[in-house]
Amino acid sequence: MSATGAKHTPFSLIGGDVTINGNLTASVDLHVDGAIEGDISCASLVQGPDSRITGHVIAQSARLAGLVDGSITAEQLIVESSARITGDISYASITIEAGSRIEGRFTHRDKDAPAAELKLIANDSAA
Repeated sequence: MSATGAKHTPFSLIGGDVTINGNLTASVDLHVDGAIEGDISCASLVQGPDSRITGHVIAQSARLAGLVDGSITAEQLIVESSARITGDISYASITIEAGSRIEGRFTHRDKDAPAAELKLIANDSAA
């Protein structure tokens, strides 16, 4: 691998045995399997099912599978069935898998229409 290639890491990984206390900012994609107590700002976030985030999340895209206690702002958001989220969510596009649990207020952001707010609680019940 060239020195130039080594400088541009495509993603950063926070392992399951890592706990971070403080805010985290990444200019690359971030994969979290550990625990973060603080705000996260990154290009793309992938959260493992055993991870825990206590703080606000801001990302272009986010795939959440663990515990999140805080607000989430993402252009594209995917909430996996193992996710447990407590906090307000602002999104342009969202996918919520059956089995996930979300408590908070959803705000859809659309360039052509004013933001619409809807209070929902997603739970294990089938539609």
